[in-house]
Amino acid sequence: MVIFSLRVRTNKLPVMKRIPTAPFVALLAILVLFPVAFGQLELTEGNRKILSRVIPQYPQMARTLNLRGSVKAEAVVEPNGLVKSVEVKGGHPVLVRAAQDAIYKWKWVPASHETREPIEVKFDPQLQ
Repeated sequence: MVIFSLRVRTNKLPVMKRIPTAPFVALLAILVLFPVAFGQLELTEGNRKILSRVIPQYPQMARTLNLRGSVKAEAVVEPNGLVKSVEVKGGHPVLVRAAQDAIYKWKWVPASHETREPIEVKFDPQLQ
């Protein structure tokens, strides 16, 4: 026994359904205006007061090379004042690690949310 199937082809395009405009706009407004309600953290650019600042250890290689300069970084500070992460924005590679190690030990005044704090750590062999 042989079974045949017959397919009929048509030149009709699939019908696209329109999304009602009002509910779509309302959903978009909610997502844009209330991002915290959907699990996003509130991060602000801040100038929180520093409670304790650790002076970085001047690297021996930098001392040998009589290297001076600065490291620019941005620290994400948790609401309790502790450093969550440090992102280096610029600086000599020999000085970067010492600056990061010191910044992770800094403490800021507690706040209601996380903030991003701009930091510049200066290194000078004459002062160290």
